[in-house]
Amino acid sequence: MGLLGSMMGNASQITVDEIIKKYGQLFYEGETVECAYSLIRDKFIFTNKRLLLIDHQGVTGKKVEYHSLPYNKITHFAIETAGHLDLDAELKIWMPGLPAPIKKQFSKSTNIYEIQSILASHVLG
Repeated sequence: MGLLGSMMGNASQITVDEIIKKYGQLFYEGETVECAYSLIRDKFIFTNKRLLLIDHQGVTGKKVEYHSLPYNKITHFAIETAGHLDLDAELKIWMPGLPAPIKKQFSKSTNIYEIQSILASHVLG
């Protein structure tokens, strides 16, 4: 992903090894990382048990907030594919108690169908 894509708020896939190396202490025994995406300095990680959102805050990004979203609490989700003029795909996740869905944008090169499939297997399975 290029700098412009990052500045536009698009996410790109990162390796599981990178996530384990940097955030391994967040996972419990038996939890496995299935895939992960990076949005400038923020991360969102799909494991076999939950969706983990990592939000680096402030100018330096030293303050970090970790959101753990259990799949069984997701009420529904939607994907929007990239179009000819719209260069990004979007994922929306609805959770109880939140006034609006959680929205994440992905670069056009990201396989949004793979992300939908991961969510479907956990939320619906």
